[in-house]
Order: sequence, then C-alpha cells, then structure tokens
Amino acid sequence: MKGIGLVSAFLGGAIVGCATAMLFAPEKGSDLRSKIKDILTRKGIDFTDDEVEALISQITAQIEE
Repeated sequence: MKGIGLVSAFLGGAIVGCATAMLFAPEKGSDLRSKIKDILTRKGIDFTDDEVEALISQITAQIEE
C-alpha cells in the first residue's frame, strides 16, 4: 500500500506542477520557439521554419509512442 500512496503523491505533484507552469509561463510557445531559434542562429546553427516544424513533429511522434 505504501507504493500506491507514493505513486499517487508523485502523480498529484506532477499534475499540480504542470498546471502551475501553464498558469505562470512567461510567454507564449510561439514566442519561446522564436527566441530559441534566434539564440541558435547567433551560435551559428541555422534552421528553416520547415526544419523546425519537422523536428517538432518527430519529437511529438516519439513522445506519443
């Protein structure tokens, strides 16, 4: 029974953490992606928008599996 309680506490904490992160996120996802792309470009790593979208699709597919 202690194992089930521990798992429940962990899942509850994860749900609260996700909700808190969504409520207090500093900026929209599109703005954040743009900022990340700008940082990578300044470091010499260049991506087109299509390549970024393909990468996001690939990561999403792997997460869903």
